[in-house]
Amino acid sequence: MDKPMLPTLSEDLPEGDEWIYEVKYDGYRAFLKWTEKGIKLISRNGQDLSDRFPELIEAEQEAASPDQFPLVLDGEIVILNTPYQANFPLLQKRGRMSNKTTIQHRAEQRPATFMAFDLLEHGGILTSSAYTKRKQQLKKIIDTIDFLRIQFVETFDDAAVIRQLLHLHLGEGIVAKQKKSPYQIGRTRQWLKHKQWRTVSGFLTSFDPQNEYYKVEIWHEGKRVPLGIFKHGLKPDQAKTLQNFFKEKGTNWNLAPSVCAAIHCLMAKDGEMREPLFDRFRFDLEPGDCTVANRDWDLLLFPSNVEITHPDKILWPDMQFSKRDYLMYIRAVAPYMIPFIKGKKLTLIRYPHGVGDKSFFQKHRSDHAPDYVESWEEEDETFMISNGLSSLVWLSNQGALEFHIPFQKAGANNPDEIVFDLDPPDREEFYLAVTAAQLLKHLLDKLEVHCFVKTSGNKGMQIHIPIQEGSMTYDETRGFTKSLVDLLIKESPDLFTIERLKKKRGQRLYLDYIQHAEGKTIVSPYSARANSKGTVAAPVFWNEVTEHLNPENFTIKNVVKRVQEFGCPFQQYDRVRSIQPIDVMKQLGG
Repeated sequence: MDKPMLPTLSEDLPEGDEWIYEVKYDGYRAFLKWTEKGIKLISRNGQDLSDRFPELIEAEQEAASPDQFPLVLDGEIVILNTPYQANFPLLQKRGRMSNKTTIQHRAEQRPATFMAFDLLEHGGILTSSAYTKRKQQLKKIIDTIDFLRIQFVETFDDAAVIRQLLHLHLGEGIVAKQKKSPYQIGRTRQWLKHKQWRTVSGFLTSFDPQNEYYKVEIWHEGKRVPLGIFKHGLKPDQAKTLQNFFKEKGTNWNLAPSVCAAIHCLMAKDGEMREPLFDRFRFDLEPGDCTVANRDWDLLLFPSNVEITHPDKILWPDMQFSKRDYLMYIRAVAPYMIPFIKGKKLTLIRYPHGVGDKSFFQKHRSDHAPDYVESWEEEDETFMISNGLSSLVWLSNQGALEFHIPFQKAGANNPDEIVFDLDPPDREEFYLAVTAAQLLKHLLDKLEVHCFVKTSGNKGMQIHIPIQEGSMTYDETRGFTKSLVDLLIKESPDLFTIERLKKKRGQRLYLDYIQHAEGKTIVSPYSARANSKGTVAAPVFWNEVTEHLNPENFTIKNVVKRVQEFGCPFQQYDRVRSIQPIDVMKQLGG
């Protein structure tokens, strides 16, 4: 098979029992061809991409070989931000590289993944089989290979479910596929792709009659800056009217800011729009409404059922961070944060008028909360749960700056994670938290326990150990944490303590293992903190846990960019739950 089967762009998703749905990833379409000689990656245009993605070729050594050759998979080469959101700009940079050393470095820093959605060969030609049959065989093969860099693209029967998922993750689009479709080379209507457009607005400023491109601009700090160019999407009568307007009102096909338009795109950044498509004229807008700030807001696809109030209110006075800044952070970080708070009873710290003003704790669901703010009934009390984007944004709009979560799901008796809270006496002794984290990491590595670390967003750090719910009781987790804490104190009694009274701790770091108990809470990964700096409880990579680590470097203004560039340090959190050495941990705690 040298050419792929291609979906046809569709404005609407088809519905019916004959269709299934998949996330359309933003990457390089490619065949993965695996023979006795090794793996090759071939693009849709026949280009060999193997040398650009050595981490995928390494499957030969790292993974279990298929039981039959040749194996030919169809899929997408991506660099994942989240399980459903790919980072195309980073992938593009990789695709343009030629230096092997640089490529290898990037492969280690931000590895690519082959998202396989179809099986074309496995010891024989399979293309004439129904898609669902090919898909079933593909799942078995991917499970057998068991290699993190080659993953299976899941299918959904319900279009509404995948729409909601894609919206949360700010994904590219959805592909609808007929269940009985054989594999056919070229464009087909048996596969239909539906884009999740972002719609941005700008004012038209020029037209090039040679290539028929229109230029669109926006305002930034009092200056006109390019939004991008487009040519597609206009109906013939719209194009004719617009060109006549440029002739009559413009000078040499240039026009003063006056006509505003909404443009569909997948991304808009640095004066360019990705896959721009004219949507409609915006006669309800003035050119002054078209700004970089509004563009960036529109790109985030805020849920339409949440009313945003007082976006210009300053929530962090020292940093001049507004509610608008905070909500943009919450919306962008939601795909990373929701997996940690989902299904757990929330404790919020609300600052309706910003840091430095009055605040209060909230555990119970407000009577005026909309239906999409989930609840949990327990002993005549109604607690809050946030399982989705709308509830998270609504709570944040209500001034919830901090999200604290228990160690178990609502209704569960046992924890699904273990957390060590490393609490130095003040910010100046943060180095003690770094030292404690390094020592604990050394001990946990010896036990082959998978662990993750984050700044608390204030003066300390926390080490998280994901476990499967029911694998350990709270008594067993306390025995485990106490045994490790005792080892640290025995090693360095002048640095660490379990003394609960602050006045007796001196300048030692408090190892709070008692905090890990039923009914207690810890700040959620990616929650903002209500301090003067607008910092975040930020997951970090273990190689960053050095004397140079500074918790003030992680704020609501830069954490999203950091995660998109370097990846989420907690990305494998759920995956390692099932491979923790529970018996060893119980034995140590016993």
